[in-house]
Formats: sequence, C-alpha cells, structure tokens
Amino acid sequence: MDEKLRQAYAFRYEGKYKEAIALLEEILQEDPSCPPAHHLLGLIYGFIGEFEKSLEELRKAVELDGNFIQARNDLALTYAMLGMYEEAKQEFQKVLEIDPGNPLATKHLRLMETEEI
Repeated sequence: MDEKLRQAYAFRYEGKYKEAIALLEEILQEDPSCPPAHHLLGLIYGFIGEFEKSLEELRKAVELDGNFIQARNDLALTYAMLGMYEEAKQEFQKVLEIDPGNPLATKHLRLMETEEI
C-alpha cells in the first residue's frame, strides 16, 4: 500500500492525474479507510476542477483522521477558494484547536478577518 501511495504522489507531481486517480481508487478499494489516499484524491480532483468530488474526498480524509492537519488545511483552503468562507473559517479554527499557532491556518484566518469575508 505504501508503495502504491508513493507512486500516486509521484504521478501527481508529474501531472499524470488520470494515472494517480486510478491508483488511488485501487488503494481505496483495498482500504477504504486510508486518509492519505482520500486526501490526495481530493487534491487531484480540485486540480482538475471537480470540486464536489474534491470536497467529498477531503471531508472523508478529515472524518477518518480528525488530527490530519494537512487535510484540514486543504479542506479549508478549498472551501475558501469556492467562496464557502464560513466553512473555511470553521475548518481553520479546528486546525488551531489541534495545532495552536499553525502558520497556514493563522495566516488565512487573519486574512479572512481583515477582509471581513
């Protein structure tokens, strides 16, 4: 599984999104409760503009591992990108509950409050 996940990350970095998606789907067939696979799949769906699928996968990663800071930050960033500002703020606040002082969450919450979104 770890090797497949590493290969999926490599495909992502190479821009081979179809190959990465296929491999991640294979991983999730074997282990549907793999947070890193859901997280990466969510990111890739976001890259290709499939935002509903992106949110679904990122939410699943966070649901499976509530302490998965990177997934929570990426979920919050996706919410913000889609104009779902209240959801983004809530997710960044959850990040800060788990990881006080998290630089990404701190920065984006400050920006959102400054902009009064």
